[in-house]
Amino acid sequence: MQTQATLGPVPTGERLEVMDVLRGIALLGVFAMNIEWFNRPMQQMGSGIPVDATGLDYAVAWVVYVFVAGKFWTMFSLLFGMGFVLLSGRIAAAGLSVERVYLRRMAALLLFGVLHIVVLWPGDILHTYAIAGAILMAMRTLAPKWQLLTGLLLYAGIAACYLLFAAVMFLLPEATLVELTAPIAASAERAASVYPDGGFGAVLVQRVSDYAQIGLMGQTMLVPMVLGVFLIGSWLMSGGWLQAPAGQRRFWWRLLALTLPMGLLFTALGVSVGTTFALGAMDPRGILAQGLMLCGALPMSLAYVALVVLAWTSATGARVLGVFAPAGRMALTHYLGQSLICSLVFYGYGFGLWGELGRAAQTGIVLGVFALQIAVSHLWLSHHRHGPMEWTWRWLTYGRRPGWRRIPALP
Repeated sequence: MQTQATLGPVPTGERLEVMDVLRGIALLGVFAMNIEWFNRPMQQMGSGIPVDATGLDYAVAWVVYVFVAGKFWTMFSLLFGMGFVLLSGRIAAAGLSVERVYLRRMAALLLFGVLHIVVLWPGDILHTYAIAGAILMAMRTLAPKWQLLTGLLLYAGIAACYLLFAAVMFLLPEATLVELTAPIAASAERAASVYPDGGFGAVLVQRVSDYAQIGLMGQTMLVPMVLGVFLIGSWLMSGGWLQAPAGQRRFWWRLLALTLPMGLLFTALGVSVGTTFALGAMDPRGILAQGLMLCGALPMSLAYVALVVLAWTSATGARVLGVFAPAGRMALTHYLGQSLICSLVFYGYGFGLWGELGRAAQTGIVLGVFALQIAVSHLWLSHHRHGPMEWTWRWLTYGRRPGWRRIPALP
C-alpha cells in the first residue's frame, strides 16, 4: 500500500507548480512554431520566412522566427530533464528499480511518438525524447557539475557542426548547390500536392515518406542535442534552485544576466545573416544562420525560464501565470491534440486549408485553440487526476491502471 501511495499523483500542495506553468508556456510556444509545418513542406525547413510573406504575415513570421523557433522545444527539454530528477527520486523512494520503470516509461513515449508520426504529423519530437531519455537514465549517476558540462558540450558540439557544415557549403560552386537542392525541391512539390487534396491513406504515406527523408536523418543531430538540454535541466533541478524559487532569486537573476545578452547576441547574428534562404536546407547562408540561432536558442530558453521563475516569486505574477499550470499538467494530451486539430484543419481529409492561411491567421488559430485548451484543462482537472494521455502513459509505465476520477476533499 505504501508503494501505491508513493507513486500516486503528487498532491497539489507538493507539486512544483512553477514547472507546470513553464510547461504550459512551452506548450504554447511549441504550437506557434509547429503549426507552420502543417502548412509548408517539411523539406523547406531551413528556408526561413516564406518568400511570399508580406505585411502582417511577415511581421508575425519574423517574431516567431526570432523569438519562438528553437526556444520553446528547448524549454520543454529543460523541463524534461528537471522532471527526470523528480520522477527517478520518487521511483527509488518507492523501492522500485529506476531503470526498469523509467525504460518502460520511455518505451511508452516511443510508441506515442511513432503513432504520432504515422497518424498525425511527421515532425514529432516524442520519439526523440524517448531515445534521449533512455540515454539520460543511463547517465543519471553523473554529478551535477558533470551534468552541466556534458550537456553544454553536447549542445555546443551540434551547433559547431552546423557552423562547420556551413563553412564547407560556402566552398561549393553555386551549380553544385542547385544540383543538391533539386531532389529536395521535388520532394517538397510532391508533399505540397498530397497534403491539401489527398485522402487519409495518401497523406499517411506522405507523412511516413517525409519522416524517412527529413526526420529520420535528423535524429543523428537532434538526439545528442536534446540529451544535452536534458542534462542541463537535470543540473538545474539537482541544484535545488527551483524547489523554493522565492529564496533563490539571486541565482535566477544571475542566470538571466548571463544568458539573455548571450542569447540576444547570437540570435541577432543569425538574423543579420538573413531570414529567407532560397536554397533551403542546402543554402550556406541558411545553414550558418541556423547554427548561430542554435547558439542563441539555449541561452534564450534559459533566460525565458529565469524570467518566468522570477515573475512567479511575486504574488501578482503567480496569480497571472497560474492560468497556464493546468495546461502544463496535461501537456502530452494537448501536444497531441494540437496535431489532431491541425491535421483536420489543413490536410485534404479534413478542411484542406494547407497553404491557404498566412502566418498571422495561423497564429490566430494557435491562440484560439490554446485558450480553449486552458479552459478545458481547468475543467478536466477539477474532476480528474490526470489528462487522458497522461493517464494512459502512467498505466503503461507502472503496469496498473491509475485512478481516473479526482477524490473530493472531505469537508
